[in-house]
Amino acid sequence: MHEWALAESVIKAAVEHSAAEKLKKLKEAGVVFGELQAIDGEIFKFALEELRAQFPVAKLCKFKIIKQPAVFRCKACAHEFPLKGLKKTKDEAEFIHFVPEMAHTFLKCPKCKSPDFEIAKGRGVSISYIKGEK
Repeated sequence: MHEWALAESVIKAAVEHSAAEKLKKLKEAGVVFGELQAIDGEIFKFALEELRAQFPVAKLCKFKIIKQPAVFRCKACAHEFPLKGLKKTKDEAEFIHFVPEMAHTFLKCPKCKSPDFEIAKGRGVSISYIKGEK
């Protein structure tokens, strides 16, 4: 259900941007959501399309959804490595998606084997660009 709340926040941010830039219409917005965000992309896109009708400036806006893969950065050796391709069971992968902070329990840096790493990319939701008409 948080897909709807996230979609509403994205639309409100886009509408605020349009006001600041004096745009009459929003035509397109790129929305990035991280692999670790644990949202259903289909529901999120549907929510964006439904909620945009509440804002005249955004009612025809097309939302381009961009999924950002998860990337970790080792704090010991600074090596960056993607979640995709790391050995993990289906249960471990699902757990990491729901509680990303627990990745340390299941993963290690493939270069130095340290379990001390941070999430470098693939978390959160952001607007990467907005196109509009003045």
